[in-house]
Amino acid sequence: MDRRQFMNTAVQCLSSVAIAGVVPVSVVKVAFANPGADSARDFSFACISDAHLQQIRGNQFVARQEQALQRAVSEINQLHPRPDFVMFAGDLAQLGSRAELDHGADILSGLRSPLRMVMGEHDYYLDLGEHWRDLFGEPGYSFDHKGVHFIVLNSILTCEDWTLHRWQSAERRMAEMTGLDSPRMSPFMVGPAQRQWLQQDLDNTDKTTPIVVLSHAPLQKIRKDWNFWTDDADILQAMLAPFEQVNVIYGHVHQRLHSRVGNIQFNSVEATAWPWPSPQSARQAGSHLPVLTLPMRSATGPGKPAGWQLVNLHNGRVDVTDAPDVQV
Repeated sequence: MDRRQFMNTAVQCLSSVAIAGVVPVSVVKVAFANPGADSARDFSFACISDAHLQQIRGNQFVARQEQALQRAVSEINQLHPRPDFVMFAGDLAQLGSRAELDHGADILSGLRSPLRMVMGEHDYYLDLGEHWRDLFGEPGYSFDHKGVHFIVLNSILTCEDWTLHRWQSAERRMAEMTGLDSPRMSPFMVGPAQRQWLQQDLDNTDKTTPIVVLSHAPLQKIRKDWNFWTDDADILQAMLAPFEQVNVIYGHVHQRLHSRVGNIQFNSVEATAWPWPSPQSARQAGSHLPVLTLPMRSATGPGKPAGWQLVNLHNGRVDVTDAPDVQV
């Protein structure tokens, strides 16, 4: 699908639903065939992230988040050609309750393409992922699709002391995780057990195989005091470095960022719930921003942040194109 075809498809989809703006849903086209070669293995998948469904009482949920996720499902279902699968990149719930996760699972069940899930911190820190696992299975797994090896990581773990011993209740722990810049936050990590599993998975994968890693928190160190930070990111990057083609797609930051570290290209996807501000300089970030980081598009005005993202992967080279905002 070229840009013109994609835009026509997006506008057609959006024209068929009564909405005030465009939900930020990412469509990722994986095109690893050489230019001019047989492109039969090319494929697309859609990505939604950070719905943050929040229960008010009973069957009542915050309308903005609920309706945005419903719209995302509707718009993806109208894509032609249909994506091979849909990835949800974490934070389905806001406070991690059974009601929020069940409601999110019910909305996502309306997708007409197979669903793959990533766990977010808002899904985890109330019951430490128990109900999420009941609904969706283990949060760390891998699969192969048309010659591409996909790896899904649970990147929102913290140290055992923070998780198990600091809080008077699970609700208090969950509330702490809802803050953006709390001084009591603990940096995320993938952790040694999951890294061991990852290494075994990578050892069984040919170094020429294209790799796509999906996580919630960035496998980078972007801004520590906002917890846009994964403590063992350097270790993970070293583990992925031997592979020729590596792309990491993540949620959590509620904005569009693109960067490259060696042979690894990183792309975030926007949230359907709300935007976070974008650190504009290394001074503001308090640490360092990745090379080639792009600022978030304007999130002012009705119906924003809005727009689709198309990520084309050509032999490991990533080209990210934002569709313009559309008002219907």
